Parts: sequence; C-alpha cells; structure tokens
Amino acid sequence: MVTEQGGGTSEADGGPVRHIPVLLSEVLAALDPAPGKVILDGTFGAGGYASAILDAGADVIALDRDPTAIAAGQPMVAAAGGKLKLIHSRFSQLAEHAPAGSLDGVVLDIGVSSMQIDEPERGFSFQKKGPLDMRMSAAGVSAADVVNRAKVSDLIRIFGFLGEEKQSGRIARAIEKRRAETPFETTRDLAGLIEIVTPRKAKDKIHPATRVFQALRIFVNDELGELAQALFAAERALKPGGRLVVVTFHSLEDRIVKAFFQDRSGKAAGSRHLPLVTARAATFTPVGKPMVAASEEEASLNPRARSAKLRAGIRTEAPSPGNDLSIFNLPELASLARLGG
Repeated sequence: MVTEQGGGTSEADGGPVRHIPVLLSEVLAALDPAPGKVILDGTFGAGGYASAILDAGADVIALDRDPTAIAAGQPMVAAAGGKLKLIHSRFSQLAEHAPAGSLDGVVLDIGVSSMQIDEPERGFSFQKKGPLDMRMSAAGVSAADVVNRAKVSDLIRIFGFLGEEKQSGRIARAIEKRRAETPFETTRDLAGLIEIVTPRKAKDKIHPATRVFQALRIFVNDELGELAQALFAAERALKPGGRLVVVTFHSLEDRIVKAFFQDRSGKAAGSRHLPLVTARAATFTPVGKPMVAASEEEASLNPRARSAKLRAGIRTEAPSPGNDLSIFNLPELASLARLGG
C-alpha cells in the first residue's frame, strides 16, 4: 500500500502511478520472514509485501478493509496454494484473526493505496471529478457527509490538526457559506472552492486543496485511531521474538508509532517538572536503527517513498500493559457517527 505524503507532492492531485511497494528490502530485513513462520500483513493493498513474504517461504494472513482489494487479491490467494489467507477486515481488528502469541510478524503500511487514488469513483483525488467519498471500506460516513454537516469549529480542527492546514478557518467558513446554498457532492466542488479561497502561489509545491483532502481522508477512515488500536492488537498477537514493522508516510502517523515504541521500551519516563514514572518491563526491543527512511535512489524512482519512515521492534516475553490511548495524545474531534446521513 502506498500513501499520501504530508507536506510534499501528493498523489491526491496526481494521475495514476504504478503500485510499487515502498521500502520493500528494508521491510523484509526487519520482518525476517522464513519457512515455518506466520506473518500478518495488515494492509494487503495490491499484495506487494504479501507476495515478497510468500516468496521468502512464510505463510501470510492478509487483511484489508477495502472490498475491492479483497476481490482483486483472489487470484493471488489461489496461486499461493493455501499459504495465503486474505480477510476483509480493518487492521485494528487483527487480534480477531490471530490468537494471542501466535504470530511471528506483523507488517503495517499505513494510508491510502494507489489503486484507491486512481479510481475517480472512490473520491480520494481531486484531479478527476468523482463523488466526495474517500471511504476505504466503501461504507459509513463519507467526506461529503463531513463537509456538509460538520460544525465550522469541527471543520477547523479537522483541517488544522489532520491536514496541518494554516488556512483552516478561512476554508471552513467558505464551506459553510457555500453549503447553505448548494451541498458539496463532488471532489471538484470542494477543490474548486478551495482554489478560490486560497489561490495557489508560484512557490507552492502542492495544490491548495491537498491538505484538506488529506485531513478528510484521515478523519473519515479514523486512520489515527485505527493505527493506535492496531499497534495494541499486534502487541497481543505477536509471540516472543515476533517482529512488528510499520511504514508510515505522514508525520502524524509516525509520531504515533514512535510514541508506541518509546512507551513499550521499558525505560522510565519523566522530566524536571514531573515525577519519574516507574519503569516497567519492555514489551519491544528495537530492530536496527530507530527509524529508517527511503534511500535517495528509491525516492527518485518512486516519489511516493520520499516521506516514508520505517520503525520496527521485536516482541519480548513481558505481558502487554494494556491499551492506553493517552500515550498518543490524539485530538478530540467530531463524532463520525453524529455526521452520518
């Protein structure tokens, strides 16, 4: 799976790009697949990682929340001769498909796939006109529901935090004024308004609507919450010595993964302003460098790899300390359920 990049050129406003697994050799080195091992690929996408893991001799349990990806992957399942199980599921629910302590590895490649971006009817890209949708699972609250129903204050927080959009207030107020006359229905409806409200300057590297579209996609699919829950689930499902490998493409995602591994390192936390927190047994030890980025060669061949970051850890025998979302400092945003049609 290949994702949109924050703060750089985004495929959200680009044309079709061939699927290329990002950091593939680095992922395999950190994951260490081999015959007799069972690896869970939480983001199957076009099957790039899963295929390489199968080639290394391991069995694969692959998940994807997108029914289109599940359908497209069936020939690969048939060709794998029983070594690949492909399941329609969110990766936050991975523990439901693997008993505690049963996996030798978990790999997560976070974000939206090139296949989803390249299909105008999915509404992820504003390069071509399509419905304002953005739902990876093709169900639930759409981006149009959010844009047409959310309070201005909620839109400002969504655009500002999830998209890091500096003009979030101006854009949100313009949306409120326009939707009172005509609801937003297509990607071009929204992108066109943003182009007017915040015109593109000569020095701008990205389209003025890129960050808003990114924010809506992350919010509609609860991507940060899904990632946080998936990390906890992977911790429970991995056996001692099992490996967790996560590839992110956006600073918000990377911060969550970094915070998780820091919290699970077993080191005592604290500062000169706060009391020292008692150290506990580490549930993960690091694999190689704390963070691995794409090489200049890979980034030049695959622009989507430019912002990719890999973090990995090896599961210890220490019990999981439980799910404490406070370690991620996630923002409180509008309720998705409240915005449904």
